[in-house]
Amino acid sequence: MEAKLTLKLDKAAIDSAKKYAKKQKRSLSRMVENYFRNLSSERNYPKKHSPVVESLTGILSENDLEKFAREDERARYILTRKIKYQ
Repeated sequence: MEAKLTLKLDKAAIDSAKKYAKKQKRSLSRMVENYFRNLSSERNYPKKHSPVVESLTGILSENDLEKFAREDERARYILTRKIKYQ
């Protein structure tokens, strides 16, 4: 059963979304519907990391990141954002 939904959004955001939908050859309504389905699906909530990511979590210390930051732009970004990995 279909139902109508009215949303109030910024005009620029709507225009941008319509252009994107057209390029993807989809309707904006279908894209919003799919977004809501994915947002609320049980398989995506709560989102879990893969076993590989879980096994790597915490492997680098803050000292390691500081060392890499001198050599690597991505590590510098992590340190400047104060992202903590456990």
